[in-house]
Amino acid sequence: MASRALKRRKGTTNSRGYLPWLVALSIFAGFMIAGAVGAYALCQSWLQDLPNYEDSAAYNLAEKTHVYANDGTTMLAEFYLENREPLDSLSDMSPYVYYGTVATEDSRFYEHDGIDPIGILRALVNNALGGSTEGASTITQQFVRNTVLAEEAGEQTVKRKVREAYISLKLEEVYPKDDILLMYLNTVNYGSGAYGIEAASRKYYSCSASDLSLAQAALLVGIPQSPTYNNPVNYPDNALSRRNTVLNRMLTNGYITQDEYDAAIAEPLNLKVSQDDASNSGIVAYPYFTSYVRQVLLENYSEAEVFKGGLTVTTTLDVSVQDAAEKACKEKENEVDDDLEVALVAVDPETGYIRALVGGKDYYSNEYNLATQAQRQPGSSFKTFTLAASIIDGVDPDSTYVNCSSSATIGNWQVSNYGNASYGTRTISSAFAVSSNTGFARLCNLVGPDAVAQTAHDMGIESDLAEVPSITLGTNGVTVREMAGAYATIASGGIQRDAVAIEKITDSNGNVLYQADTTGKRVITEEVAHACEQVMEGVITSGTGTAARLSSQTAAGKTGTSQNYRDSWFCGITPQYSVAIWLGAREERSMPSSYRASSVFSGFLNQVLEKQTNEKFVMDKADDPEYRTLASSEKEILGASGYSSKSSSYDSDDSDDSSSSKSSSKSSSSSSKSSSDSSSASSSSSKKSSSS
Repeated sequence: MASRALKRRKGTTNSRGYLPWLVALSIFAGFMIAGAVGAYALCQSWLQDLPNYEDSAAYNLAEKTHVYANDGTTMLAEFYLENREPLDSLSDMSPYVYYGTVATEDSRFYEHDGIDPIGILRALVNNALGGSTEGASTITQQFVRNTVLAEEAGEQTVKRKVREAYISLKLEEVYPKDDILLMYLNTVNYGSGAYGIEAASRKYYSCSASDLSLAQAALLVGIPQSPTYNNPVNYPDNALSRRNTVLNRMLTNGYITQDEYDAAIAEPLNLKVSQDDASNSGIVAYPYFTSYVRQVLLENYSEAEVFKGGLTVTTTLDVSVQDAAEKACKEKENEVDDDLEVALVAVDPETGYIRALVGGKDYYSNEYNLATQAQRQPGSSFKTFTLAASIIDGVDPDSTYVNCSSSATIGNWQVSNYGNASYGTRTISSAFAVSSNTGFARLCNLVGPDAVAQTAHDMGIESDLAEVPSITLGTNGVTVREMAGAYATIASGGIQRDAVAIEKITDSNGNVLYQADTTGKRVITEEVAHACEQVMEGVITSGTGTAARLSSQTAAGKTGTSQNYRDSWFCGITPQYSVAIWLGAREERSMPSSYRASSVFSGFLNQVLEKQTNEKFVMDKADDPEYRTLASSEKEILGASGYSSKSSSYDSDDSDDSSSSKSSSKSSSSSSKSSSDSSSASSSSSKKSSSS
C-alpha cells in the first residue's frame, strides 16, 4: 500500500527525467574534450617541422650574385632567378610605399599580434554582404606565406593556415613591426620578375624606391594583389584602377591629404620601364670571361647558391689589360678572313690570376668559348715541354747536338720538317728556334714521351696526353687557358699555379667562402726555368717568332701550327705575363701560312707595358742546371753520333712553323662545339704521323 501511494505521489517520476539529458550532455562534453585534445595534438603534429622563423636569412630569398673585376667596382654580371635589390631600412624608400602598403594590405598592422580577428570578422561580413572580395591575411601572414612557407603557399588547407598563423604570431614576438614590414617590402612579388620594392622601382620607373612619387608608389603598392593582372606593362587599365584604390585607402586612413589625393589621381601611369636583356643571362661585360666565371661557379656551388645566394664574386680580370687584349685580337681579325677568330689568355705568373681572356669574336653569335672549352692541337708550341723535360734530364741545350735533317724515322713513325727543310745537325737551342720537327722528335725519343707528358702535366696542362713520340709536336688537343697557365710556370721561376679567374667569394653576410691560393707548387727548379727561358728568347730574337718582339721588354716564347695549318699559336712570357694566343676557324680549315698568331702577342703587350721599364725574370740570376755528358748510345738516338755542327745559326725566314710530315693515323685536333672533328692523338704504332 505504501509503495503504491509513493508511486502516485506527484512529481516522483518526473524528478528523474533530467538524467538522460545529463548523460547526453556528458557524452557531448566528452566528444568536445576529445575533439579539442585531438585537434590540439593534430595541430602540434603540423608544427613539428617548421622552418627557423627566428633567422632573418630564411626570409631573404633569391638574392643576386654580383660579379666584379679585380678592382671590386667594375660590374661584370648579376646572376639571379628573381630580380631583387633588398633595402636596409624603411628610410631607404619613399614613405608613400609603406604608408600605402599598410593602408591597403593591413590597416591594423600596428595593432594586432600577427593575426587580426577583427580583420577576419570584417572580411567575413563584407564578403557575406556581397561587397568586393576582401582578404583577411595580415602583412605578417602574407610575408610568412611568400617566404618560409612558399612551397606550401598553393595549398588551401587548414594545416597550412595553422602553420602560417603560428609562425606569424611567433615572428611578431621576435621582430619589431618595422622590421617585418621592411622584410615584406623586400620580398613581395611586384611582377615582371621584380621582387622587392627597390627592384620594382627600377623596373617600372628606372629610379630608386626613395625617389618614388605618391602616384608611382601607389601604383607599385597595388601590384602584389595580383602580380600578373595588375602588371602596368601588360594590363595598364587594371593597374590604374588598382592604383586609385590604393590612393583612396591612403586618404581614408589619413596618410595623405585630399589635395595630394586629387593630384595623384589625375596623373597618368608615366611608366619608364627598364628593358632587361634576357639573352645575356645577367652578364654585363666581357661575356667570354664572365661566362667562364659562371661555369666555374656552377662547378663548385649549387644553382641555388649561384643564382639565389647573394654571393659577391671578385674576379681576377684587369679591365685595362682586357681592353688591350680585345683590341689586339680585333686588329688581327681585321687582317684575316672573316671566319677566323683569335682566342687569348693572359696570366699573371706571380699569382696564376687570369688578367685577360678573349674567347672569340662575338659571344652573342656563338657562346662557345675558344679559350677555355675548345681543345685544339698546339703544334710546335708544345715543344717547350720537351725542352723542359730534356733540361730536367740533364741535357744541355746549348752544347748538345741533334740531327735536324728531314726526314726522320723513329720506330714506325716518319716525321719531316716543314717544307721538308733540312737544318743539319745543330744545338737543341738552335733546333728549338727554327722549330725542327725531326730534331725534337729525336729529343723526345731520348727523354721519353712519358717524361714529356709528365713535365707538361706538372707545369699545368690538364688535358689527357698520349705518351707517344708525336706528343712533342702537339698532337694532343689542349685549351688556350692551359697553355697560358703552363708557360707561366717558366715565367714564375718554376712555381706552378693554377690559372684561375676568381680571386674571392663572399656570402650575403660578408663571410669569405673562397680565397684563391696563390702559394703554388715548385715543379721545376729556378735553374731549369732560367735555361728554358734563355732558349725561348731565341725564338723571338731570331727564330720563327720575331713578329712577337716587344718594343721595350725582354720576352720569350714559342710558335706553333697544326697539321695543314689549321691552327696558329704563339705562347710567350714576360716577367709580368704569360700569354697564349690561338688563331683559327671554329669550323676547322686550312689557312694561308702568312696568318700568324705571334703578332698578336706584341700588339697586346706593347699596349700594356708601354710605360714600364724592362723587367728581369725572377730566375734571371739563377745558375745553369747541372748537365751531364751523354753516352754514345744517347747521341745515336739524337742522330748526332759522328756528326759535327753543320749549322748553329737560326736559319729562319721569320715565318711560323707548320706541319710537313705524313700520317696514316686519323689524328686530328679537337674542334669547337660547332665542329664535328675530335682530337685523336697519334699512336706509336702508326707508320707515319703529322703535326708541327
